[in-house]
Amino acid sequence: MRELEKRFLDYLQVERNASPHTISAYASDLREFRDFLENRQKGAGSDFGAVDVILLRRYLGELLRGAKRATINRKLSALRSFFRFLVREGVLENNPVELVSSPRRDRYLPQVLTVDEIFQLLDKGYGSGLLALRDRAIFELLYSSGLRVGELTALNLWDLDLSQGLVRVLGKGRKERIVPVGSHARQALGTYLERRGGPTDNQPLFLNHRGGRLSARSVERHLKRQLIQAGILKSASPHALRHSFATHLLDGGADLRAIQELLGHVSLSTTQKYTQVSVDRLLAVYDQAHPRSRKK
Repeated sequence: MRELEKRFLDYLQVERNASPHTISAYASDLREFRDFLENRQKGAGSDFGAVDVILLRRYLGELLRGAKRATINRKLSALRSFFRFLVREGVLENNPVELVSSPRRDRYLPQVLTVDEIFQLLDKGYGSGLLALRDRAIFELLYSSGLRVGELTALNLWDLDLSQGLVRVLGKGRKERIVPVGSHARQALGTYLERRGGPTDNQPLFLNHRGGRLSARSVERHLKRQLIQAGILKSASPHALRHSFATHLLDGGADLRAIQELLGHVSLSTTQKYTQVSVDRLLAVYDQAHPRSRKK
């Protein structure tokens, strides 16, 4: 059965052109399901042909005890794709996962920094050292262009055109998009690259202290430190800068379709969550300011 999993992961990489992150997540999900099958079948192995709706619902019940619904939906999506592959390869006749409904997603509002907090973070003193200049350039670019942290750390020098103020981004599903880079971010990037000295086009845009490609985990760690130094009492992730980018554009009158393109969202419904953030903020201001709305 592990051979089937390997063939499926190869199929994702070669034919579906899935990202390394997606392949890694699906591989983990399949291993977890295989362990569940082996435990259920008392050492008889992981027989995917024995999987039916009842067994899948038991698995779903176990997941619901501890995992978030978004995580559960991803795991079911991995199984749905895998069993669809098994049907295509003639291993199975039917895909039992198609008969299992995904749980309704939890509603949540993305974490957003206010405009004042963004200025507080970006305009604080960073120092003149190379790593300090790099960190400021990173946060300026995340907020200026609304990048995912994985997209940012994957950038090479040739993806950035400072003269035109543009950056080429490879997003989810390896979909390419071109997004603008604001003047403050361009200045911060230019200062960092000048201080770095003589980088070549095929080098990573952002390097760690050892000269290798900077990781997403490092970016998150550096952001937490800078937030504390800026006196911002929020445990915000790099993704919060992307959320702030979208929310502030919407508050400033930007069209939702334009924000969708800038963020690289496939579906407009994914972008529409930012309208709820803006409405909630508006209602909070109303409740606080209107004479007939204020709570006594």
